[in-house]
Amino acid sequence: MSPSSIHRFPAPLPITEIAFCSWLSQAEPGDVLEYYRGFLGVDLTPFGNSMGFKPRAELARTSARAYDLAERGFVHLVQRRVGPDTFAYLAIARPRTDRTPVPFETLMSEEAA
Repeated sequence: MSPSSIHRFPAPLPITEIAFCSWLSQAEPGDVLEYYRGFLGVDLTPFGNSMGFKPRAELARTSARAYDLAERGFVHLVQRRVGPDTFAYLAIARPRTDRTPVPFETLMSEEAA
């Protein structure tokens, strides 16, 4: 996977839960989104970095939604080491049988696909 194949939003990382779902609702199979860069397991704790409460809460929502969508079969989640204690967290859109865009409401719901 070349760096040019990673689709990034113009906003700085990390992206929001809504931006993640917006990307996925329009993604083609194989499209890749880097949704976070850092050390997620540590950065989600109050002692992990200097991130404030609100950005950390949004990161928790986004990472939980990414995991939920992976469990429901919409994306593959992978990480790539980019440096010491730093990883790129990537979502890869999975193929769909009907090839139609996924409704945003489906992605934001907690129900199984």
